[in-house]
Amino acid sequence: MMIKPLLPAFLLCTCLSINPQAHATSPSFDCGKVEKGSIEELVCQSAELTDLDVKLANAYKAASQKAANQHPNLLKAEQRGWIKGRNDCWKSDDKNACVADSYRQRTAELQARYQLIAGKGPVHYACDGNPAKEVVATFYPTEPKSVVAEFGDSSSLMFLQDSDSGQHYVGRNETLTAGKDITTVVWGYEAPQMQCKALDKPHQQ
Repeated sequence: MMIKPLLPAFLLCTCLSINPQAHATSPSFDCGKVEKGSIEELVCQSAELTDLDVKLANAYKAASQKAANQHPNLLKAEQRGWIKGRNDCWKSDDKNACVADSYRQRTAELQARYQLIAGKGPVHYACDGNPAKEVVATFYPTEPKSVVAEFGDSSSLMFLQDSDSGQHYVGRNETLTAGKDITTVVWGYEAPQMQCKALDKPHQQ
C-alpha cells in the first residue's frame, strides 16, 4: 500500500494565510451591502480599519447604555455626524490614515466622556492666584490621550498634541498645557491665558 506524504503543518498554515484580505473579524456593518469605492468598502478591505471599527462599535454600545437615561438622542445624532465626517475622508490624500485617525479620536471621545475607562484625577487647579477660579481636569489613557476639563458651568474634551512645552491638550476652543509647576489654560476663542497651579498631586502620565 502506498503511503501518501502528509503536507507539513507549517505549509498548511502558510496556505491558509496567503490572502492578505482575510480578516479574523468583520466590521460592525455588512460588507456585502457597501457601495463600491465607499469608505465602508475601504474599511472592509483593511484589517486595521476593521479592528478600529469593532472597537468603536463596542465603545458606542457601552456609551449608549450609559446615555439611556440621559441624552440618547444626542448621542445618536453625534454618531451620525461622526459617520458623515469619517466618510469625508474620501477627499484625503491618505484615506486609510484619515479614517484610522477618525476612528481613534471618536473612540477616545466616547471612552473619556462616558468614563468607559478609568481616568486619573480629578485634578483641581487654582488659576491666576484665585482659588475660586478653578479648573477641574480628569486625564484618560485613551488613544490619543485625552482630558476632560471643567471650568465654570462648561466642559471641554481635549486631545494630547505633540509639543515641546509640556503635555499640550487641544479642544475646540480650549487648550491645557501641563507643565512641571504651572499649567496654562485657555478657555474659549481668543480668551486670555490663565496660569494655574494644581491643588492636588500633579498629574503624571
